[in-house]
Amino acid sequence: MRNKLYILFLFCVFLPLCAVAKKKPVAVILTAGQSNADGRVPLAELPEEMNTGYKYCMWSYGSGDFETATGEFSQYSPRVAKPGIEESWGFDAVVYKRLEDLWQRPFYVIKHTDGGTAIDPSCKSSTHGLYWSADPEFLDSTTSASHGGKSLLRAFEQQIDDCLGNIQDDYEIKVLIWHQGESDQKAAERYYGNLKAVIKHIREHLVEKTGKRRYRKLPVVCGTYARGSRMRSQQVVDALYQLQKEDKNFHVVDAEDLPLLKDKLHFNAEGAMKLGERVFEVIKTIE
Repeated sequence: MRNKLYILFLFCVFLPLCAVAKKKPVAVILTAGQSNADGRVPLAELPEEMNTGYKYCMWSYGSGDFETATGEFSQYSPRVAKPGIEESWGFDAVVYKRLEDLWQRPFYVIKHTDGGTAIDPSCKSSTHGLYWSADPEFLDSTTSASHGGKSLLRAFEQQIDDCLGNIQDDYEIKVLIWHQGESDQKAAERYYGNLKAVIKHIREHLVEKTGKRRYRKLPVVCGTYARGSRMRSQQVVDALYQLQKEDKNFHVVDAEDLPLLKDKLHFNAEGAMKLGERVFEVIKTIE
């Protein structure tokens, strides 16, 4: 009898502890946009603290018609899929390093970025004629960019589906990091509606994929553009802040004061570092 009481005592003590110690869902970060999200800073300028490598961050990288092995993750190491500048990095490299320091546990990044790409199909200069558009007519007229079509949105969502299907543990999609808009300069008056539709499409897709309605409120963290950028549009900037005003889960990160490379378009090493730190600080508040 005494032994039974002792076992019951241990059971009552350790059962709550086991519940508390239940393994946390693995975090998933989504990253999308054009060249400043893709990364245009030479790898030689990567700060030493990040040059030592990443321990916990695993990623899948897609870029228009380029995609890593379907649904597979590899250890994160900054690079881009643009010939001649493959050894480049962007502000998101800073975000992942800071998340490693904060979480001290494995997490996944699903990234789809392609330089020079617009949302609005009227912007004919969009790279290879690929677009992020969520317009139903456009989506009905084409297929995924990774399968010979023109839709970057379809490519990104298919990549998400493939990757989530390969995560063995329980997962939680934390945030979408978005930086895009320079290539929509000529359709700036439609950027508000276009981006709002893209975000809604991604959120609804995640709900459909996972069955979890909370992803209708998936946090989005979106950077603005340097004041000196030759492709900055005030209308596009205003659209971002209008979305933030309407949607408490849409967060705008100011980048107006950040320095650029000589091309007057892409953040230099200092600019990318500072934007990455600012994005991280926002993610911390919603994590």
